[in-house]
Amino acid sequence: MKSVITRVVLKARQFQQWSVAQLLFALLTFLKLFPADASIRFADRFMRRLGPKLGRHNLIMKNLRNAYPEKDEEELSRIAVASWGHIGRLAAEYVFLDKLFDFDPENPGVGRIEVEGVERFMELLNRDKPFIVFTAHTGNFELLPVAAASFGLYVTVLFRPPNNPYVADKVFRFRKKRMGRLVPSHAGSAFALAGALEKGEGVGVLVDQKFRRGTDTQYFNQDVKTNPLLAKLARQFDCTVYPARCIRLPDNRFRLVLEPEVTLPRDGTGRIDVTATAQLLNDKVESWVREYPEQWLWYHDRWSRRKTVAERYREQNEKKNRRKK
Repeated sequence: MKSVITRVVLKARQFQQWSVAQLLFALLTFLKLFPADASIRFADRFMRRLGPKLGRHNLIMKNLRNAYPEKDEEELSRIAVASWGHIGRLAAEYVFLDKLFDFDPENPGVGRIEVEGVERFMELLNRDKPFIVFTAHTGNFELLPVAAASFGLYVTVLFRPPNNPYVADKVFRFRKKRMGRLVPSHAGSAFALAGALEKGEGVGVLVDQKFRRGTDTQYFNQDVKTNPLLAKLARQFDCTVYPARCIRLPDNRFRLVLEPEVTLPRDGTGRIDVTATAQLLNDKVESWVREYPEQWLWYHDRWSRRKTVAERYREQNEKKNRRKK
């Protein structure tokens, strides 16, 4: 009987995920019927209205209150609503990614894309040593690997697939056509990245994701776990590390920035210090977010404030046991 119930629950969950995915695909297909600028602005307005009505809005506000204790509720609410608009734009821009990236190295002042650090792109292209580029969920971060590929600089990109398997499959196929080699974040992903570095290639990593088993660090003056993978890879292969980000500009334009190489902190033995490097990454991302707070994905549970299903189940059992006593 229990196995039958389990199968029914799994089928219901599968149908729910399929339904959500089809609704999302239909919306994105609808947006594609209109010019890019109109669709992106519509998505912005739509999510500014819808977002504050969703449950995740409470998490956004909680994150903002903890990150900016000096700001009043009106200002925090403004950032939160603008952040929802950013999420809407990000979804719509995904549909038009090929059209949005129009950077021409011969005419850098024309088009909606600006690139800062072209000389560093060219330097990486012409070198045969391994390197790591790290970024965060700011602006349209998807444009960074597209930009690298446009220069002929193909990197192995670590990414976390969406939880919805139908959306994840579509996103993976879409990204694969426009970016370098993609490595989904899972238990074996570190080996794939190490393999690329061992061959003298480049790796791209998002460093602002939740990681429950990570290194103890600070982010916006709060305790947070940070994935030590980048630091460990840099220590193992002694490779250069570069920060990169996307800044959303007015009129649906973007600035892509490849910053100068960062000097990683080392311990008393001269090896790269993993904990100090993880903190350096957080400090860099925080500086980006403080400059354009509405362009970061605040709905991410970066500080692990939402309880897992296992934690909620354990709490419920503890309450039941207390009542029995």
